[in-house]
Amino acid sequence: MRVFANRPRWQRWLLWGGISAFALLVLAQAVPYGRNHSNPPVTKEPAWDSPRTRALAVRACYDCHSNETKWLWYSNIAPVSWLVQRDVDGGRSALNFSEWDKPQDVSSGDIAEAIRGGMPPWFYTVIHRNAALNATEKNQLISGLNATFAKSPPIGGGG
Repeated sequence: MRVFANRPRWQRWLLWGGISAFALLVLAQAVPYGRNHSNPPVTKEPAWDSPRTRALAVRACYDCHSNETKWLWYSNIAPVSWLVQRDVDGGRSALNFSEWDKPQDVSSGDIAEAIRGGMPPWFYTVIHRNAALNATEKNQLISGLNATFAKSPPIGGGG
C-alpha cells in the first residue's frame, strides 16, 4: 500500500498495529455476551429502616445489586460491555435488593465488610462520582443495612 511505502519501519508497525486493534474492536462487537440488558421486575424490596438508608443504597449499590440497573452507553460496547454484564450478574446473584423474597447469599456482616473493604469499587466511582461514599455515609449505610436486615431479613438467612 502506498500509505506505508515511504515510512520508517516503526511507523509501519504502528499503523498496522492500530489497524489490527481497530479490527479486533469491531470484531468484538459480534460477541453476543454483554448486551443482555434486562431489568427483571422488582418482586419485593426490603422493609428499609429509613428513607436515608434506601437513598444511600440506591446511590451506591443499585446499579449492580438490584433489578433497576441504569445501562449507560458504554455498556453496549465490547469489551467494556462484557465487564459490566459480569459485574451486574455477579452483584445480583450475591445480593439483590429487588428480589428480597428470594434467598440472598450474604449477611449484614458480609455487607458491612464489603462496604468497608471498598464497595462500590473504585473503577465504578470514577465514572459514577455520585456513588462514592464518604466515611460518614459508609457508616450510615452500614448501620442502616444492619437495622434493615434485623427488621426485614432476606429469605434463607442474612441475619
